[in-house]
Amino acid sequence: MEIRVDGLRKSYGGRPVLDNLTAVFRPGITCIAAPSGTGKTTLLRLLLGLERPDGGTISGANRRWAAVFQEDRLLERLPAAGNLRFALGRVPGEAGAVLARLGLDLSDPGPVRDWSGGMRRRLALARALLAPSDALALDEPFTGLDEENRRRCLELIREMGVGKPVLLATHDLTGLEDAPVVRLGG
Repeated sequence: MEIRVDGLRKSYGGRPVLDNLTAVFRPGITCIAAPSGTGKTTLLRLLLGLERPDGGTISGANRRWAAVFQEDRLLERLPAAGNLRFALGRVPGEAGAVLARLGLDLSDPGPVRDWSGGMRRRLALARALLAPSDALALDEPFTGLDEENRRRCLELIREMGVGKPVLLATHDLTGLEDAPVVRLGG
């Protein structure tokens, strides 16, 4: 159940972003830590199959992924339940409990465009955690969250990500001190 990258390379406009990256991602959280612009998102996009590497190999990434992107990618006019139904094909039975743990209300009929940025971020994370998957790619999942909501989200990621590789791109390793870290760039 591991994902391996060996000698992975990717450039944009002749500027290398990933240069000869070798790493193994096993079940559990692995942090991908790096300054902005040094390849965190690019690595996740390569693993998700959204981009092709310029060189190197990726093995074990051909699986069902769920993802949180840097943008929430919600349907702004729909309520929480509508967003889950659209993305997942249904509202999973555990959705109400998962959202409640994140301080959200599944029965809220209002469109998510009226929600705060932090509320929308938590819904995007809940959607990824509720999706059937074998691996999770989380790109800056705590953006816009205060300390308490970050703690709640991290607790849920740890619980719902058991047995899966969870690649968590972040600038801030608070609460993740026990997780392996792959450092990129400067």
